[in-house]
Amino acid sequence: MSESAYDYVIVGGGTAGCVLAARLTEDPDCRVCVIEGGPSDVGDENVLRLRNWINLLETEYDYGYTTTEQPRGNSHIVHSRARVLGGCSSHNTLISFLPFPEDLDEWVAKGCAGWDPVTILPYRHRLKNHIVPVGEEDQNPIARDFVTAAAEALGVPVIEDFNRAPFPEGAGFFSLAYDPATNKRSSASVAYLHPVMDRPNLTLKLLTWAYRLEPDPAGRLTRVAVRYEDGSTGTVHAERELLLCAGAVDTPRLLLHSGVGPADELRALGIDVRADLPGVGENLLDHPESVIVWETREPLPPNSAMDSDAGLFVRRDPGRPRPDLMFHFYQVPFTVNTERLGYPAVPHGVCMTPNVPRARSTGRMWLRSADPAVHPALDFRYFTDPEGHDERTLVDGLRMAREVAATAPLRDWLFREVAPGLNLVTDQELSDYGRRAAHTVYHPAGTCRMGAADDPWAVVDPELRLRGLEGVRVVDASVFPTLPSVNPMVTVLLAAERAADLLTGRPGPEPDGSER
Repeated sequence: MSESAYDYVIVGGGTAGCVLAARLTEDPDCRVCVIEGGPSDVGDENVLRLRNWINLLETEYDYGYTTTEQPRGNSHIVHSRARVLGGCSSHNTLISFLPFPEDLDEWVAKGCAGWDPVTILPYRHRLKNHIVPVGEEDQNPIARDFVTAAAEALGVPVIEDFNRAPFPEGAGFFSLAYDPATNKRSSASVAYLHPVMDRPNLTLKLLTWAYRLEPDPAGRLTRVAVRYEDGSTGTVHAERELLLCAGAVDTPRLLLHSGVGPADELRALGIDVRADLPGVGENLLDHPESVIVWETREPLPPNSAMDSDAGLFVRRDPGRPRPDLMFHFYQVPFTVNTERLGYPAVPHGVCMTPNVPRARSTGRMWLRSADPAVHPALDFRYFTDPEGHDERTLVDGLRMAREVAATAPLRDWLFREVAPGLNLVTDQELSDYGRRAAHTVYHPAGTCRMGAADDPWAVVDPELRLRGLEGVRVVDASVFPTLPSVNPMVTVLLAAERAADLLTGRPGPEPDGSER
């Protein structure tokens, strides 16, 4: 086995890992190694062309984690996790929202000092990604008519730029991290790493799989056991700190295989316990959503950024500042789940996907085996919250979607509702359908949550340091104590920029007065 040493070793060349690699190597004397299980995205048009995102799912670019049986949801969901440089920012739709200030207030209330909106939101000015509303030439006419109909039917404003200021509700085209002229991604790898890949102090170990963390002679957990593309193995040593950026599935998986997690469960698998941290793998969060499908009267115009370019936010509780229901509007018939339920495919159509922004059902992940090659178990426990909040959100969303579809000018495009079909009208019928047709928008989070010293379920402290062991920090969506109400990629970018400052001692950006 070979061993190489660097100042920092980043496990996971994804959204957060790319930010950290770029920021830390700004110091020419700081040696940084990025370990990434997938290939490079440089020059790979399959990855770089944003509109091709759906063709990356369940391919060689995808680890393809499955879910356990979901008694109240869909048990057939594949949770795509990206296997490519840039991580999920090279794999997803790049919908880019700043978190709401109240989302960050919730983190502070859960013991995450230093993660308040006044501290975190100014980091948006440091982001290198090119984030803009969907370009005018990409605005499909049916998506424009969806926005108009949603505003008319539900009495919400049309929003030109969702990132201009916090909003309680509204309809509009999303902001995306992309170049409208070329449809090329402005992913974390494109924005942060591609311009600096020739830095002599940056080493990328691609197609390299990290499967266990090991201690150094001083007992600090700073060594990573890896397997290279040719099957050989080795270790990579961080002389300062090891930074886990492998995401909400693979970061806790790596910790568990390294003996960090719930002690009794680890011992039952024959894994030696290094630190009894019961929160590793707990608090598994997601944004579940269902789907309602219409066949259109004719094929749609071909222009689009990524076929889900517009959306809608609704605030059902007018006493609260944030929306509590979201919709993506798909300009393609997304029928992977409805066909399984017996509904027909259609040659051309559209969908609305009612989404639960702050789901109250939480799950957990755990190891099935001591063999790191065996996928862990993911149990999201969809729609199990005792108050029925998540289920109610879907039912309300399906009803509102029908209101929008019945409103001009969108209604003039639509031929018939394919799924669930107008014969399903009661709350129970819509709930049964909505939960069985539910899907994910690939936002797992929370499995190594951040918290205060007296929180027994916290895995890292507010400076992202692993509790109970020295030498490790976690920087990815697994540290989120609660899931932001919106698509979380930008929140991961902000967290990584903040982490870079925590590591280097650089002061954060000054507040600019627009955090509320």
